[in-house]
Amino acid sequence: MNRIEFLKNSMLATASVVAASTLNAVAGSKQTDNFAALKGETFNLDYAPHQGMFANHAGKSFLDQIKYMHEQGFRAIEDNGYLARSKEEQTKIGELLAKLNMRMGVFVVDGGDNWKTSLTTGKKEFKDHFIDTCRQTVEAAKRCNAKWVTVVPGFYERKLPYGIQMANVVDAMRAGAEIFEPHQLIMVLETLSDTPELFLQQTHETYSVCKAVNSPSCKILYDIYHMQKTEGNLIVNIDRCWDEIAYIQIGDNPGRNEPTTGEINYKNLFKHLYQKGYKGVMGMEHGLSLKGTEGELRLIQAYREVDSFV
Repeated sequence: MNRIEFLKNSMLATASVVAASTLNAVAGSKQTDNFAALKGETFNLDYAPHQGMFANHAGKSFLDQIKYMHEQGFRAIEDNGYLARSKEEQTKIGELLAKLNMRMGVFVVDGGDNWKTSLTTGKKEFKDHFIDTCRQTVEAAKRCNAKWVTVVPGFYERKLPYGIQMANVVDAMRAGAEIFEPHQLIMVLETLSDTPELFLQQTHETYSVCKAVNSPSCKILYDIYHMQKTEGNLIVNIDRCWDEIAYIQIGDNPGRNEPTTGEINYKNLFKHLYQKGYKGVMGMEHGLSLKGTEGELRLIQAYREVDSFV
């Protein structure tokens, strides 16, 4: 190839790259415009933010944050620490949710720390405390019309055989279910990846507990972030345990931030859940990849992106 032909081909190649970059920029701009046009539109699935996720836009007041969430198209919230709030604050949250026609997602039995008193041990004081907290939970749930509460049975007990621990957990969950059933409350058992010391590590184990308890008030909380870390094969395991899954939580991995920031194909996963007819809440139990108002806007855009599967 002579010098003139080389330069000619180089110029054509450069022009192609510039054109492609321009088209991508235009496409990205149009996509951003499309997401902006959806502001206030409800999502295909019912995603539930937490307190603090929109504090830069809405301010420190949780009530104001809930109003902002509604303006952005969200129709549910999660509040893990709800049980630790005053009765007055619980009532205000419940009244606002009712006014905005929003749902309360999960809050944690025992104010977020029930996993520290392990029900695997069979100790009477732990079980009694769990039962007392379940009774308190019923009254708190009425104030916000909650339907789901999170329970973590606790740590693996090295001094006891696995089967004994499983029996102790099932026994405690049956006691909790008896309290919740008359009120149509569902305790959802969460399998975590925080530490290998926890008793429930994979979905099939939680599935076994729920089958043994055999109650509409004892089901699975499937946290996609945790399950990606401990077992993967997300869609297959969801399908295997589908009849016991009552609640789902979200977080990308690694980093535990909003969808599109990690390795999980959330668009395909959400499409699968939608096609299965899932109507429950999707708890946004994760952080933000960016700080400030920019991070909050990116969070909304990420959910618009992965929710556009229909």
